[in-house]
Amino acid sequence: MNKFINLLSRRPTASPELLTLIVSVAFTLFYNNAFWQKVLDLHSPALAGSWLTLIGYGVLMTLVQYIVYMLFATRYTAKPVLIVLILVAASISYFTSAYHTYFDTTMVVNTLQTDSHEASELITAGFFKHLLIFAGLPILILLRFKVVRSGWKVTVFRKVGYFLSGVVLLIGSALLIYQSFASEMRNNPEMRYLLTPGNYVVSLARVLTASEKNKVETKIPLTAQATYEGSDRPKLIVMVVGETTRAANWGLNGYDRQTTPELANRDLVNYSNVTSCGTSTAVSVPCMFSPWGRDNYDESAIDQHEALLDVLKMAGYDVLWIDNQSGCKGVCDRIPSIKLDSSTQTPGCGQDECFDDALREQLQVRTKELKKNTVIVLHEMGNHGPSYYKRYPKVYEKFTPVCQQDDLSKCDVQSIKNAYDNAIFYNDHVLSGIIDYLETQDNYDSTMLYASDHGESLGENGVYLHGLPYLIAPDEQTHVPMIWWLSKNIRHDEGIDYRCIQQAAGSHHSHANLFHTILGLAQVKTDVYDVKLDMAASCQAS
Repeated sequence: MNKFINLLSRRPTASPELLTLIVSVAFTLFYNNAFWQKVLDLHSPALAGSWLTLIGYGVLMTLVQYIVYMLFATRYTAKPVLIVLILVAASISYFTSAYHTYFDTTMVVNTLQTDSHEASELITAGFFKHLLIFAGLPILILLRFKVVRSGWKVTVFRKVGYFLSGVVLLIGSALLIYQSFASEMRNNPEMRYLLTPGNYVVSLARVLTASEKNKVETKIPLTAQATYEGSDRPKLIVMVVGETTRAANWGLNGYDRQTTPELANRDLVNYSNVTSCGTSTAVSVPCMFSPWGRDNYDESAIDQHEALLDVLKMAGYDVLWIDNQSGCKGVCDRIPSIKLDSSTQTPGCGQDECFDDALREQLQVRTKELKKNTVIVLHEMGNHGPSYYKRYPKVYEKFTPVCQQDDLSKCDVQSIKNAYDNAIFYNDHVLSGIIDYLETQDNYDSTMLYASDHGESLGENGVYLHGLPYLIAPDEQTHVPMIWWLSKNIRHDEGIDYRCIQQAAGSHHSHANLFHTILGLAQVKTDVYDVKLDMAASCQAS
């Protein structure tokens, strides 16, 4: 018994390089299930020669990460560095497996910008269980190891030896599977987003480097002037930025469920063929307010330049952003903004969050004594997941049974869809309520333009939520609803043929139309205005 206890009490000894190699092998074998599933779909183990390719993939994946991590592993840093990597790998592997999430630079930005409330919905019991097995246990084993002590000469010789050996094996394995590897990476570029935790580390480095570059703000060289022709009444333009609503479940688009019954009875314009600029809020919201759409998307230009709201402010408009989400992603940094606070007694707000009807309440408060041309942006919570059941009051629970779990893996697809559709059903009420209010205001010309920032996957092909790289994103994440309502006053004063706009609504549109349509409606003349992207220009009296 004493010998057995002594055996258990012994702590193995390893160099920093060997520890890093052990952890890198563990990453390859246990933390990359989604990647291996993709590889196995392409190389069945039952086929002759596949095992050689599979082994080549494993060696290549291990060595690429090992060579990089080893550079940061010393006697004093090995354990802290590896512990962080294990925690990252365990977290990434969970979301990759549970939701089919791809961690590119956009997803890294999303994680960095996610507030504590949003994050809490993703931190489920299933996540903690996964973390306990794939982070807690490995870290305990890692801590049992003693890192060897050696002089600097031995340390340098050993590190150089491990490094060169790794490079030689890396080149050898790459040559062994080059033809297959190069072809598959070219035809399946999403595979590189599944390498855990290497891709997250690389994407994080890119994001942080880009952030440093984009600190200096560049103003768009504009000469903006509002002409104010047609009416003595002030103009109110309300932009509603929806969240995570997909066109496939939008009742006005012919969905087999009527999720938009109130809007269906409105005289408005429904755009049924609209594509988003991105698959996440961090990409789409800045893009929606920029002169660039998806076809001319330039993240650096968008980040560094002023946007639509800055132009409107410069033109003399009062501009206000009212937020019921996780911020404006830089769009409202230079204009007044309000964040709904659930801790106050604001109507429509509960203990944890505010329902979107609270945005309408704020709109009414801010426009009671409107004396000046004004643009107000309402940023909805909308259908933000995975807790769709939290996005609407109980009275709007029309479709049942409802998934009431933050962990979608515990629910069947139909109950998830029911909760999601209920959130759209509630949003229909919110948008209709905004129109109701604006219709009663005869002291100004008013309009409301709604567009969702991106769509959502609800389990199609095993994919949930959003944020997939645009190149491989399904239509559910990029096809979004958009509607436009114009008051009779603004139609008359702007010379807009409403039927003409409605007839053109079925053609393809995108987030790129928003910037130019709002500028045209606001009668703001700038050198970046593109009349071809103005959705009203061809239907206005010249």
